[in-house]
Amino acid sequence: MSVSLELLKSVVQGLADKKFTVATAESCTGGLVAKLLTDFSGASTIFLGSVVAYSNHAKSKLLGVAPDLLSAHGAVSEAVAAAMAQNVRQILGADFGLSITGIAGPTGGTANKPIGTVCFGLASQHCLETFSLLQPLERRAFRDFCAEKSLQLLKQSLDNLPRSIL
Repeated sequence: MSVSLELLKSVVQGLADKKFTVATAESCTGGLVAKLLTDFSGASTIFLGSVVAYSNHAKSKLLGVAPDLLSAHGAVSEAVAAAMAQNVRQILGADFGLSITGIAGPTGGTANKPIGTVCFGLASQHCLETFSLLQPLERRAFRDFCAEKSLQLLKQSLDNLPRSIL
């Protein structure tokens, strides 16, 4: 499984056409979304940067995720995905902040959060959206799946922006 080139092109073109920028905060994908976005020439006009915050310490120190939030909800939670998305957006000055945090396995799962659990966040000036999925796959396929889903979330948001914002 790999991320759809058509989806990638659509996201990059949608951001460019609307003169919007994005920054990513990635955990379980290890920077894959950033890599995919920068595969395109001219990506610097739409992509401001990424923070790969794999550990809780990095989420707290680099992204400003409150330690209490991490303790209360765990790193793989919609609350943490929301904070990651909001904070990377603010830190890098992007129009959109996109975040992913999950359990790629084959270790690290629990009864409450099994391997394949992933949480996504998308923040902009006007909205904050989060959602979770359970998709137990082999590690590499899981990372591809997560990257694709996060880009779909961004594309959907771009496609649904009210005309008054543009």
